Amino acid sequence: MQKTGVIGLGDMGSGLAKNLIANGFETKGFDLSSDRMNAFAAMGGKAAESAGAVGEGSDAVFVMVMNGDQVKDVVFGEGGLRETMAPGSAIILSATIKPREGREVGALLDGSGIHLIDTPVSGGFPGAQGGTLTMMAAAPDAVLDTFKPVMEAVSANIHRVGTSAGDGQTVKACLQSLIGAQFSATFEAAALAAKGGVPGQVILDVFSTSSAGCGVVNNALQKIIDRQFEGTGSHINTMHKDLTISMNLGEELGVPLHTAAAAMQIFHAGKTKYPNGDNWICTRVIEEIIGAELHREEAKKA
Repeated sequence: MQKTGVIGLGDMGSGLAKNLIANGFETKGFDLSSDRMNAFAAMGGKAAESAGAVGEGSDAVFVMVMNGDQVKDVVFGEGGLRETMAPGSAIILSATIKPREGREVGALLDGSGIHLIDTPVSGGFPGAQGGTLTMMAAAPDAVLDTFKPVMEAVSANIHRVGTSAGDGQTVKACLQSLIGAQFSATFEAAALAAKGGVPGQVILDVFSTSSAGCGVVNNALQKIIDRQFEGTGSHINTMHKDLTISMNLGEELGVPLHTAAAAMQIFHAGKTKYPNGDNWICTRVIEEIIGAELHREEAKKA
């Protein structure tokens, strides 16, 4: 069985590690947080002393960090994966970064013999922890076939979206432009209901059984009406970053993204006012403007 590794053991990476271990893969991991490292060891993982050490002897290493600079550091920094992984092994780039950064990583790996699978994921904290993520995988078919068992351990849906580095990140940027719009529309609709005196449970019941109901909307509404704005595994920084990537790609390609731009501003307001909050905390910013809050049982004045 292939040996695996995970770099970045936060909300998403810890889920990857959990499911790799549960599926019988020997898994090494690294994170800058000692608490995360301790939790990883407790679940049966082998703690490594550095990112590069994760690559030693590993057939496949997931890189689940926050941005492109961090990806380049763990792969190409001194003692990084480019130096420690063997030819024929694979870096599975599950972090969401700019498409051009994905292409840069692929180009810098050329000639190393190390494969790059560019596969950002969707499904958030529940999907990562439950092993039900959707993967947008870009690599040659032969590479994807070789590492399919590793990817299946953490995912319910593996979509082959291209063969080149950056293809997966491009699909993810398109997806996040849509999800951002769904979020922002949900936040506004929740505030409208609050001001109109409609109980949150009524809104949830109607929305979830209508054509507008979907995982994004339903989950956001659940969190809003139960006033769960922190610690749900969906930190606002991540979505804010992803929308920045979507807007950047739109600028590069000359594509107007009117709705995504509006969503970006709502998330920017939420991140500025509540930097420690989760995605749904953007609703509180709107509620504070209108003087009403949406609760499960009845609308309340703010």
